[in-house]
Amino acid sequence: MMAPLVLSGQETFQSLKPCDLSCCTKSEIKAYFENSYDLNESIFTGLKEECAIYKCPDRLRLPLIFYYAHTACVYVNKMFLGGLITKRINPEYESLFETGVDEMSWDDTENFRMGGQYKWPNLKDVVEYRRQVREVILQVIENTPLELPITKESPWWSLFMGMEHERIHHETSSVLIRQLPVDMVTRPKGWKYGPVTWGEGVKENPMVTVSEQTTVTLGKPQDFPSYGWDNEYGELECKVPPFRANKYIITNREYMEFVESGGYQDSQFWSKEGWSWKQYRQANHPLYWVCSQGCKNGCGSNLSASSHCRPQDMEGTNEKFRLRAVYDVIDMPWDWPAEVNYHEAKAYAKWKGPSYRLPTEAEYHVMRGEQKDVKEGVACDIVYQDNCNANIRFIYGSSTPVNMFPATSAGFHDVFGNVWQWTEDHFNGFPGQDTHWLYDDFSTPCFDGRHNMIMGGSWITTGDSASRFARFSFRRHFFQHAGFRLVESIGPQPTPLRLVDTEVFVMGVGIEDKVDPKEVNLPNGFTWVPSTNLQYHYDTAESLNRQLQLEYGAGSKFLDQLLEHVTRTVKQHGTETRRILHIGCGVGKISFQLAKQFEEVVAVDFCGRFLDAAISLQSGKSLTYTVVNSDNKREKHEAVLGDTSASNVIFKQLTWLPNEIGTYDVVLFENIDRVMNPKAWLRRLWEILNKKGVLIIISTKGWDQAKLRPYIQDRLQCSETHSLPYYELGGNKKQVNYTVWHLKSSGYFHG
Repeated sequence: MMAPLVLSGQETFQSLKPCDLSCCTKSEIKAYFENSYDLNESIFTGLKEECAIYKCPDRLRLPLIFYYAHTACVYVNKMFLGGLITKRINPEYESLFETGVDEMSWDDTENFRMGGQYKWPNLKDVVEYRRQVREVILQVIENTPLELPITKESPWWSLFMGMEHERIHHETSSVLIRQLPVDMVTRPKGWKYGPVTWGEGVKENPMVTVSEQTTVTLGKPQDFPSYGWDNEYGELECKVPPFRANKYIITNREYMEFVESGGYQDSQFWSKEGWSWKQYRQANHPLYWVCSQGCKNGCGSNLSASSHCRPQDMEGTNEKFRLRAVYDVIDMPWDWPAEVNYHEAKAYAKWKGPSYRLPTEAEYHVMRGEQKDVKEGVACDIVYQDNCNANIRFIYGSSTPVNMFPATSAGFHDVFGNVWQWTEDHFNGFPGQDTHWLYDDFSTPCFDGRHNMIMGGSWITTGDSASRFARFSFRRHFFQHAGFRLVESIGPQPTPLRLVDTEVFVMGVGIEDKVDPKEVNLPNGFTWVPSTNLQYHYDTAESLNRQLQLEYGAGSKFLDQLLEHVTRTVKQHGTETRRILHIGCGVGKISFQLAKQFEEVVAVDFCGRFLDAAISLQSGKSLTYTVVNSDNKREKHEAVLGDTSASNVIFKQLTWLPNEIGTYDVVLFENIDRVMNPKAWLRRLWEILNKKGVLIIISTKGWDQAKLRPYIQDRLQCSETHSLPYYELGGNKKQVNYTVWHLKSSGYFHG
């Protein structure tokens, strides 16, 4: 058994309620932390052998050892950034286990760096690391002054960020363990599956009508006394016209009709994207259904040849299918929700008829019925209520019959809990939403039109994830404890559905096709909206043309001057010239020039188009850009790297600066004007500078020393401030400020 190996605390499958941040005590924080930590470790006690934790249950995910360690290192990284701790515990682990994989396509190849060919640390050492992190956090809770209320500006916010992040991964780990071959797991003591039926069972699933137009306000108040992720804040008011929706989540029994009718073999029910996914996965039924036909499993590495659909698991039943629960294969609970991805849900909806679709986010809120006023504080939120009447917070270790918990005042069951429910809305921020500097890229990379929202939480959802304000999303091919219900519009009124229309460039792929509303039976009156991730708006064909012109045309003289100043600064400070990090590298011209002075140049940008162009130039290709001349005529020019040696330039697309970025003698920060949350980037910079290293920050918008100081930790001090003349396209002269910073002698050094 794995319990003695993976537990640094107590085995438990009971969840506590979150803390009220307006009045919580240290003892409550301590209890909530240990419960978060214990729950995560306890899920892994169901692995039969130590070798299972090194397996990759999904080829688009990492081995389980990563997820076991990942949550502990996020505590350290966020608390270190937030100032609750002053030194790291294990910098190697806090780099290795920091960043996971958010696969951006269902046909990504397996990541062997973190998959079958990578040698992961010994489990005993990783368990010891988790134990050390636990002890450090308990000391922080005991010794750090607690000022209430805890707000987003409080150092304590970083600890709550770690706890709520860990609770998200309770679900991630359970989903992955559920995909392991069943022979590798065993149900832990204390893990309790829900009942198979309830009452007279579910004979039918009628449509319930919401007849009156309703206005709903989406978004969490900024001062609400509970932890929240960045995408929850802001405010959006929606007018919701009448609609009909299923009383219950679609059950396994209902979905069986679609499977038996040949729905998985008929492309007319699937979107283009969905059918491509279906063929790639060779799916014949939902992932967690088990048959005797040896279906492809989707596991990675050395599990890829195994199958979940084995004849021996169907012995003793006359049914065509059984169900894989987290640790067992059980007889099919026909009244439980059908757990599918978005593509499968939409195929079922189209099979039912052209008027059927999934709910919108706003309609989902209406289905929740009357709720307490937010002015009542945490009492208004279901996750804080003792009798929540929903299958959330680990009451069971599985789904439950869809009729088991009472309906809301609007007449709908399981709008909270049981399984997550897919919606039609693309994930996006609300008006007024901003990122948090401790986790600038938690949500924004997913505001890409490729992530659909899921609502309501599942049986294993706890903490903020089960809140009435929670907003999560996944790629449409993603597997989760997720199901769906169907909706029909009533009348011609516009539907409050928001789809992201901003083009997102994916390196190596280009621009993916937008969703075709007709193809997936979307209602009339939906709204195309821009992504609230401002970075995506920089990454356009026009921006690339402009950047090429600036670096290889009109702006080249400025870049030459800038390079001279960098060279002078390095000599003046006696800085080493081994490694330089160039943040905001654009299409790479100055990075290529820096390669003459430095042994290694790491060039970072968010814009995939820019990096694709830079890599093309590095490979010896020329790029064409267009200039409008004084006669208003378009002239074509070529950008060519020339004879510069560029083999020592490494280009990376990053949404922030993870630990794996390493440390540098010089950091040249050239795109501060276009990052969404400057504080998030600036607070990281002191740690990635080597001793005697220098940081050079460049801005066209007046980021001088006075403006930068509030964002930069005391470990950095300004050496000098300069201005350079800069000519925009069209000949308009501007000033570019650049400031040089270096570590104080009392700083914390890696090198």
